[in-house]
Amino acid sequence: MIKHFINLEWKAFFRSPSFKTNLFFKILLGFSALWMIVSFLSMGVGAYFLIKNQLNTDPLVFLNNYLIFYVVGDLLFRYFLQKMPIVNIRPLLYLPIKKGKVIHFALNKTVLSFFNIVHAFFFVPFSVVLLIEGYPFLNVLGWHLALMALIFCNNFINVFVNSKDGVFYTVLAILLIFGGLKYYEIFDITLYTKPVFQAFYNIQYTALIPILLLVFLYKTAYNYFKSNFYLDGGLSKKIDIVKSEDFAWLNRFGSISTFLKNDIRLIKRNKRSKTTLLMSALFLFYGLLFFTDSIEAYKGPFWRIFAGIFVSGGFLFSFGQFVPSWDSAYYPLMMSQNIRYKEYISSKWYLMVIATLVSTILSAFYLYFGWQAYAAVVVGAIYNIGVNSHMVLWGGAYIKTPIDLTSNKKAFGDKKSFNAKTLLLTIPKLVLPMVIYAIGHFTLGEVFGFALVAISGIAGLLFKNKVFNIIEKIYKSEKYKTLAAYKQND
Repeated sequence: MIKHFINLEWKAFFRSPSFKTNLFFKILLGFSALWMIVSFLSMGVGAYFLIKNQLNTDPLVFLNNYLIFYVVGDLLFRYFLQKMPIVNIRPLLYLPIKKGKVIHFALNKTVLSFFNIVHAFFFVPFSVVLLIEGYPFLNVLGWHLALMALIFCNNFINVFVNSKDGVFYTVLAILLIFGGLKYYEIFDITLYTKPVFQAFYNIQYTALIPILLLVFLYKTAYNYFKSNFYLDGGLSKKIDIVKSEDFAWLNRFGSISTFLKNDIRLIKRNKRSKTTLLMSALFLFYGLLFFTDSIEAYKGPFWRIFAGIFVSGGFLFSFGQFVPSWDSAYYPLMMSQNIRYKEYISSKWYLMVIATLVSTILSAFYLYFGWQAYAAVVVGAIYNIGVNSHMVLWGGAYIKTPIDLTSNKKAFGDKKSFNAKTLLLTIPKLVLPMVIYAIGHFTLGEVFGFALVAISGIAGLLFKNKVFNIIEKIYKSEKYKTLAAYKQND
């Protein structure tokens, strides 16, 4: 039966409508995975000696001190990127195969996921080094098995967390709070978690606790899917009853208000769009890497504009680049209606402008780092509104990626998002404002550099209608290719 399942997976890959694209990106992902494996392997071998020589402390004790952040961070990372078993189960429901075998196959497939295996390339060599350095075999074995069991526990915890946004945001908030409290030396959570990880080494049989927890989670996941093993039951897409909202204050925008209202409802009601909103909020703090001089490579003056572009344009980039993909579920219906493309595009533009203005206001705390820091954010916002808002809408015409609003998978992008046209459009988005600022900065000073970037943004606003006419023509020319792409689910 396992051979049969593998055969089905093999056929699904080679018969995919975008096989050539998939093959290219599988190879690309393979090289990325190889790089991660080499990195983890290097850290596993060198971490012991680096900690011992540089910090002059017991490497195992030091590592146990921070393992809580490693384990929780792994869970958060999986939330965004790891594919859930439900994706593998649905296509098999039509075949004459016993439920138990299908579920076991789907769950075991996640066990063999790269997200689990990659950790072994750190912990196995680190454990071997511990043995070479004279640590007792049974103690190291118990510690190693306990940690690997916790990693696999994350695999099954993610099965449940992935379908519950509240759990994820709670875990993320707790991690950030405790991380911040430790950084500012207010409260150290590791004082309570370190003894737990140390106990896995000191008392070997305590390793049975995470192993038994792993067995329990596997059984729970199995029972969960078995009890919901129906297309019209647990495996169907969740449909929530929502309260109708009028958003009357948007009526001032005229005919495009209908689109604006729909976009706001989409953002409020769907998992993927909520995640995008969260990512946009995190962009507000991106400038700390540049304005605090914490990273030597980012101390160049033109990097301030780069930071300002991202701080004020987090929503613009994370949401705008996927227009019209946000509407992929009902895009064919929209195209059959009497809808003017220009009104549709304008509504997205206004939404990004509003978000950019809000981000700029919320970024006022950068004044603490000097007027230059906040000036970079402000002129970055002007450039985003005048130029980049047009660029992301333009690039969106070439990104034909249907978005599953109920899932966070591919929340950071998709293979179809990368092509020659979209990559070329990144030049005026990011490189051009840095060049413009550099010209002004190195001729008449930083104020002139800021002024040039702001003038570029204002010029983009003045030519808004002409640019929109060009974008509208591009959307129309790509219309049928986009509709065809949205019909593919691979």
